[in-house]
Amino acid sequence: MNEVLLRNLTPSVLAILVRRGADFAAAEDAVQDALVEAVRVWPADPPRDPKGWLVTVAWRRFLDTVRADAARRRREDLVNEEPAPGPAPAADDTLRLYFLCAHPSLTPSSAVALTLRAVGGLTTRQIARAYLVPEATMAQRISRAKRTVSRLRFDQPGDVATVLRVLYLVFNEGYSGDVDLAAEAIRLTRQLAAVIDHPEVAGLLALMLLHHARRAARTAPDGSLVPLAEQDRGRWDTASIAEGVAILQAALARDRLGEFQAQAAIAALHADAPTAEETDWVQIVEWYDELAHLTDSPIVRLNRAVAVGEADGPRAGLAALAALDASLPRHTAVAAYLHERDGDLATAARLYAEAAQKAPNLAERGHLTRQAARLNARR
Repeated sequence: MNEVLLRNLTPSVLAILVRRGADFAAAEDAVQDALVEAVRVWPADPPRDPKGWLVTVAWRRFLDTVRADAARRRREDLVNEEPAPGPAPAADDTLRLYFLCAHPSLTPSSAVALTLRAVGGLTTRQIARAYLVPEATMAQRISRAKRTVSRLRFDQPGDVATVLRVLYLVFNEGYSGDVDLAAEAIRLTRQLAAVIDHPEVAGLLALMLLHHARRAARTAPDGSLVPLAEQDRGRWDTASIAEGVAILQAALARDRLGEFQAQAAIAALHADAPTAEETDWVQIVEWYDELAHLTDSPIVRLNRAVAVGEADGPRAGLAALAALDASLPRHTAVAAYLHERDGDLATAARLYAEAAQKAPNLAERGHLTRQAARLNARR
């Protein structure tokens, strides 16, 4: 039994059923029933057209449900629309399913969960474990999302920016439990890039590959964070870097710059530097300027302040930081770093300790606490 084949066919089969009139929740139940039947039947009698087989079986399961449900008798006219056995349409409907799952009417967390369930093929249990929430909680979240999209017209999905934002959120969740969400996000984005020709899709894929290439070097054996400047660059995945750079260059050549392309360009400059000292910070500042123009994001301007501190000196970085709201996430940590670079160890140690108290996770809190302790030991 080829589980990978089943997983890859699932989104397209689900999309076909929805296009033919099935509501999202019922269609997914029918597809799951068809997958169970495939696992039972295919090893002894593999079909010549796996996708067509799944569409036919899933549609029959859906129609069986419609017939059995008295509340849906009005939809019995669908019985006459059962597709004839034979090859399924060659068109790939996975793209429509991406857009439906990432519809703007959904909350980000619901859109992410539904995308992983419907397009990624993950089970509710896997998604719950990845997000460290009870399975029942995740099931409710996914059910609410299904109900929401079931009320939407399938020809009025969300836009590409929303889809990309959802995939970026999946990637940023990283790894936890038994599902590697960063790798899953890359897999999903590859699928999307195969069915839509858009420079920002390519930009997001390049960004993911370039960031993921550094993953092995980001943590020490004890699980503590390793800052970019201190990472062992020999542990970076050069194949992923080369692929990410090639994808980015092709996207940039189309002269339709977007925020994910700009972020990928910054990541590529970090990846291109043989050592931290050889990083082209001047060019990175220029890309942050482009990114700030595209997004007007205070977080982008916060990261730009760090780059300015590297390119023009810590006092220039502190001047850029002074123009930003001190309540921004990681603002205190950036201030601590720039004060340390400027030689003010007492202020830096105090700010590292403050930043540790505001850290969003234990790994970052531990890193900032160690930075404060290191500076206090030097005074």
